[in-house]
Amino acid sequence: MTDTTIKKVSSAHSPTGAMGQVYLASGKRVAMRLWRDEPPQDRKPGARRDYETVGYVIAGRAELILEGQTIGLEPGDSWLVPVGAEHSYRILEAFTAVEATAPPAQAHGRDEG
Repeated sequence: MTDTTIKKVSSAHSPTGAMGQVYLASGKRVAMRLWRDEPPQDRKPGARRDYETVGYVIAGRAELILEGQTIGLEPGDSWLVPVGAEHSYRILEAFTAVEATAPPAQAHGRDEG
């Protein structure tokens, strides 16, 4: 049987996480989240996650530090963080981006630590 579930999520009414993320549509294998107007901040300690992340920059600038490499992110750029890769972000100017995580990051509290 095919899953025919249809979901529409308005970011104005979406739950938010402890790190400031706004949870958007989520399925069994992938989820979206929005980072809206994240203020400039220094690099946080590196993290490793048990999910893959792809993202797209809408506004602002940031640096992604991925396994020791620094990658500049600007509007129109997209990026990938593989499962288990050590990474951190440094926000250079108010940053807005959309990310998709697979499997869903918010399942079982995966993205709150």
